[in-house]
Amino acid sequence: MAQDSILLEKSLRFAARIIKLHRYLTKEKHETIISKQIIRSATSIGANANEAIYGSSKADFLAKLQISLKETAETEYWLRLLQMSDYLTEAEGKSLLSDCLEIKKLLIASINTAKANT
Repeated sequence: MAQDSILLEKSLRFAARIIKLHRYLTKEKHETIISKQIIRSATSIGANANEAIYGSSKADFLAKLQISLKETAETEYWLRLLQMSDYLTEAEGKSLLSDCLEIKKLLIASINTAKANT
């Protein structure tokens, strides 16, 4: 359960960073398409992880974590695209990607642990 709370805390903090990124992209860079995509996928990571904790069954728990992992992969894609298209500096991109990849590792570990305990 401790790993779950770490996952929830990190995904919440990451979502807050992405909300700030969205604000920056729309106001400073006048970019709306990718910023809408990334805010949707990044905020969904924690939302689905949080739902997983309250799942009605082990299968429900795993399904929500799998969705969260897919949203993490999508967010990673958008971050890489923003960096490659110079909307983010290398340092900004690395910092956000680092957080995203850390969450991805936590999700994979949680999924593997849950599957092993089934």
